Amino acid sequence: MIFDLLRNGFSIDVLMNLLARVFVVFCTLPIHEYAHALVATKLGDDTPRLKGRLTLAPLAHIDIMGAVMIFLVGFGYAKPVPVNPRRFKNPKAGMAITALAGPLSNLIMALFFMILSNGCSLIYSTNGAIVAQVSMIFFTFAAQINVSLAVFNLIPIPPLDGSRIANLLIPQKYYFKIMQYERYIILGIFALIVFGVLDRPLNFVSGLVVTLLSYIARLPFLPFI
Repeated sequence: MIFDLLRNGFSIDVLMNLLARVFVVFCTLPIHEYAHALVATKLGDDTPRLKGRLTLAPLAHIDIMGAVMIFLVGFGYAKPVPVNPRRFKNPKAGMAITALAGPLSNLIMALFFMILSNGCSLIYSTNGAIVAQVSMIFFTFAAQINVSLAVFNLIPIPPLDGSRIANLLIPQKYYFKIMQYERYIILGIFALIVFGVLDRPLNFVSGLVVTLLSYIARLPFLPFI
């Protein structure tokens, strides 16, 4: 994102993309982490509440490096929500459901933003309101970033949410051995992203998800098209 701004200069698209990323860092990433905390609490673990993470307050969730990555490469993270699997009736299932809540919240938000974008597009096509056009661009970028975050977090590699879901299929002794190296693994993943190695597979999967959600988001507007 920052590289695009430096390379291409100012434009409405670049500005809306930048504002959408600011919005994601301060609004949708906290919702992602709050979803983890809420589901864990509902499943019987009060650790997120005791650690002050059962909140939508941005400062409780923002990780500086993770936020910077959102602006640099479009993928990033917030502070992981502390969870004690021993408090779940079924530790493996509880961790998987808690982990899934974050990416699922991103997909729900992406669908919501696509619906808003379609509404703004309809308004713009009707009366040519510039505000509607700018809002449409903003919501489109916000939706795309949320899809990217969901897809990225579902990679089954620690410490991403997908690894907690994959834990349902991996023997416990191997899972904990892998988790010991999660700091190094995530650095490796980001190196692959920065150098563009993961661009094609991540963009391919994100494109499929965007296509599906776009189809659903168009349904309420079919009578007006």
